[in-house]
Parts: sequence; C-alpha cells; structure tokens
Amino acid sequence: MKIAQYGTAIVVIHAIIHGLHGLAHVEIPVPLSILQSLFVGIVIYAIPMIAVVLLWTQFYPIGSWLLLFSMAASVLFGIYNHLIVISSDHVSQVSFEDWGMLFQITAILTLIVDAFGSWIGIWALKTIQQPEKVI
Repeated sequence: MKIAQYGTAIVVIHAIIHGLHGLAHVEIPVPLSILQSLFVGIVIYAIPMIAVVLLWTQFYPIGSWLLLFSMAASVLFGIYNHLIVISSDHVSQVSFEDWGMLFQITAILTLIVDAFGSWIGIWALKTIQQPEKVI
C-alpha cells in the first residue's frame, strides 16, 4: 500500500514536470520527430499511468515492472536527448531566457524525478514475495 502511494505521488510529479517541459517544447519551439513523439506519448505518459493503476490492484507485480521500465526509459531518453546528442533538444542549444529557462530547468528535473521513480520501481519489485520452494 505504501509503495502504491509513493508510486502514485512520483507519477503525478512526473506528469506535471513532463507537462511543463512539453509546454516549453511547444513554445520555443523544439520539435520532436514522429518516433520521439510516440515514445513520449506511450512510454513517458501512458505507461506510468497504467503502472500506477496496477500498483493498487492484484496486478501489483506488473505495475512495478511497468513503473521501473517507464521511468528508466524516460531517464535514458532525457540523458540522450538533453545531454548527449547536440540538437535543438540539447540544453546547451536553448537560451536560458523566457521559455528556455523552463525548458532547461524541467529537463534536469525530469532526470531527477524519473531516477527517483526508477528507484521506487526497484523497491516495489523487491517487496514482491517469491513463492516458497517445495523440496
């Protein structure tokens, strides 16, 4: 129950920060490719919501795996696009004024929040009881 509460809280925070980051993407503009847009829509937005619903049900183990997968994939996507590949999506390519400030701050916050979400996913998986082995 406690993990479901923490998982819900982190996914709500995740959605708010990613929503603000997406708003900055639109306002600057920093366009995404079709594949990036699909990844963001499915892995960064939809799967965490599904994971949270499952954390509150008997399908808790599936929710734990989905939470870990979506948060870890989000961290990797953010590191790659915001810190590694030099493109219009890289933090060094966006001016730190107006919407650029929101873009840069939320780019870093997404990494922190999603890393914490990954940790909650790992914690959730560790709490799943294994069936006893019969000798």
